[in-house]
Amino acid sequence: MSTPFDLSQTDKLLTTTRSVRKRLDLERPVPSDVVLECLDIALQAPSGGNSQPWRWLIVDDPDTRKRLAALYQRSHDPYMAANREAAEAAGRIEVMAKIMDSSQYLSDHMGEVPVLVIPCLLSRPEGLSQGEVAGFYGSILPAAWSLMLALRSRGLGSAWTTLHLAFEKEARDVLGVPETVTQTAMIPIAYYKGEDFRPAPRQPVEKVVYFNAWKQRATS
Repeated sequence: MSTPFDLSQTDKLLTTTRSVRKRLDLERPVPSDVVLECLDIALQAPSGGNSQPWRWLIVDDPDTRKRLAALYQRSHDPYMAANREAAEAAGRIEVMAKIMDSSQYLSDHMGEVPVLVIPCLLSRPEGLSQGEVAGFYGSILPAAWSLMLALRSRGLGSAWTTLHLAFEKEARDVLGVPETVTQTAMIPIAYYKGEDFRPAPRQPVEKVVYFNAWKQRATS
């Protein structure tokens, strides 16, 4: 069966789009029109009932970025200290060191990242059932991932972060976001350094996939 896509390129994009932290180029400006182009693509993503219940805040003002970064670091550093302590207690500090160092680097330099994007939903999740909450966040996550893929294809790196939401009210005040709106993440965006992104280690698909019932493997 023929396909209209170059699967080698599609698969490469899907398997090598990483969370980029240490390799973000903090010195190179990111034109707003490039971010807008990527968002225009991202808005083609599905949302519940095609409601498109989103707004996207692009933050490139240096002072505003620094204020948001301070909130992120205020949340991140105690969180990371607890994770380091847990990793040491479990004897996993060497295994987790690279991830934790990368996370700490981003916390230390978040205010220097050229652009931050805040995906927002135009309502609140309070009082929703489990299924409604799934649909609530499911109405922005596909678009956010599409944004990250579009950025990657243009030489920009990004990462999905949420730790500033521990201080959502303070961030709301910084950004002028109404109380009726939900910030869902803060995505740092910059051109990345180097080109050697590779597929990451993952569990074999056979280990994580069941057929028709829980823990039921495929039958030959």
